[in-house]
Amino acid sequence: MPPAPAPRSAASDRLRALAHPMRSRLLAQLRVHGSATATQLAAALGTHTGATSYHLRRLAEAGLIEGTGTGVGKRRVWAAAAQQDRAEEPELLDEDDLAAAQWLQHDYVEHFAERANAWVDASADWPGSWRADCGLTDHPVLVTPEQLTALAAELAEVLERYRRAGAGTPGARRVAAYTALLPIDPPPAR
Repeated sequence: MPPAPAPRSAASDRLRALAHPMRSRLLAQLRVHGSATATQLAAALGTHTGATSYHLRRLAEAGLIEGTGTGVGKRRVWAAAAQQDRAEEPELLDEDDLAAAQWLQHDYVEHFAERANAWVDASADWPGSWRADCGLTDHPVLVTPEQLTALAAELAEVLERYRRAGAGTPGARRVAAYTALLPIDPPPAR
């Protein structure tokens, strides 16, 4: 008799739940646009409520979204759960988890590219004060692995501080901030 497979971790469950185009788009929609019903999400993503409801339940089972406690059935209001800690170290993930993580990263890049291209196309419609600070920039830095960890933590801290800074201000608009700390140099020799 073969040994029973090891139980999957919460990080593994989250990865596998998100490794589906509809689910990753649903979660992105909730994170960017806030809470919504299955019907509202279906309309926003151009799908039908049955599929949307099914995938919302899968995301909830993985702890990625949660009901807000209002509405029932297709009128139930869903919200993105608090951001999870970073995924487990790649060495701790099995082959299926690694494939799911890689697919998810590619999907995330596509989602980012869609949003960035939409900004490029619409930027002329925005006042100059918004055009001056929105858009794409890159900032090469030279860091050790420990400094990279500190940089990522500081960026996350700054973004968290500004998450609701404009709440209640008439001129405030939501901004999606993407971070992409990507190596330029080749990996170190092992």
